[in-house]
Amino acid sequence: MKVHYSPKNNPRVIVIQKIYAKIYNRDDEIIFQRHRFKKFIKDVVLGTLERDEVLNEEIKKSLEEINFKNMDKILQTIIKSAVYELLYMPKIPKKIIIKEYLNASNFFLDESKTKYLNALLDKISREIRKINEWIWNY
Repeated sequence: MKVHYSPKNNPRVIVIQKIYAKIYNRDDEIIFQRHRFKKFIKDVVLGTLERDEVLNEEIKKSLEEINFKNMDKILQTIIKSAVYELLYMPKIPKKIIIKEYLNASNFFLDESKTKYLNALLDKISREIRKINEWIWNY
């Protein structure tokens, strides 16, 4: 069953839209509307855009057998923003991050791509959080 989420209610839908828009309109200024999760949205959007190279490296390490650059741009955007949260927001459990991005992806992708995204995010999250947990506990 495909669930549609309103951009007004789901902060991750807004995150995906803002990052995707910035990729295609590099000269445009990003405007953050009033929203109860405005700080979260702004942190994820700006953090994802600023740390693009780091995110690409992490994704490349986790998905060795898959060519990330050949993926659909919206899929790349969703993965990058989820990886940003996995790396830089350790207090948010990885299951919540994955679930929220899968819910948001229903707004952009068909069901088969959402299942593929689920598998990719699960694989990436295991790699990233395994390394980060070791660092945090050290």
